[in-house]
Amino acid sequence: SIVWLRRCTHYLFIVVVAVNSTLLTINAGDYIFYTDWAWTSFVVFSISQTLMLVVGATYYLTFTGVPGTATYYALIMTVYTWIAKGAWFALGYPYDFIVTPVRLPSAMLLDLAYWATKKNKHSLILFGGVLCGMSLPLFNMVNLITVADPLETASKYPRPTLPPYMTPIEPQVGKFYNSPVALGAGAGAVLACTFAALGCKLNTWTYRWMAA
Repeated sequence: SIVWLRRCTHYLFIVVVAVNSTLLTINAGDYIFYTDWAWTSFVVFSISQTLMLVVGATYYLTFTGVPGTATYYALIMTVYTWIAKGAWFALGYPYDFIVTPVRLPSAMLLDLAYWATKKNKHSLILFGGVLCGMSLPLFNMVNLITVADPLETASKYPRPTLPPYMTPIEPQVGKFYNSPVALGAGAGAVLACTFAALGCKLNTWTYRWMAA
């Protein structure tokens, strides 16, 4: 029946989006491993995490129409990440096994925006996107504080490095405009709205395809 087709499609989408978004953010807590480019990697990984969380969580949230499912989606991503990182860790890679579940509070803000505006999709896109995009780099910095010391990691796991004349100079991050959190939050706030809109549109397309 069309009901079962709809349900199967729904679960298929959830699994595909959750798995792929987890794979795309698998190194998100381990940018410190890239010692030379730590701040650059932090910004890039923060943005990638934000966008992957927003598109899947918004899709799931608007599909069910139940506030709370965005947070549930973030929990799925977090568990997938722990499993994947556990596999890498078992293979001997110098990844931190315990990663702060940074996606959960940001997803809660998505749920809050949806609930507080009485399930208004446009408010979810605008307010939820901005809140999620601005908050995740802040929570992601907790990862940077809790991961292993970069010098210890670098000496314990030697790797090929750039020649001296190509090694970037470590930026001084005392000024606001040099802050990776501010840069990630600024870019995330803009891009997350776009991806929240994409999540809503994916939902519309799914319904239309299933109804055909």
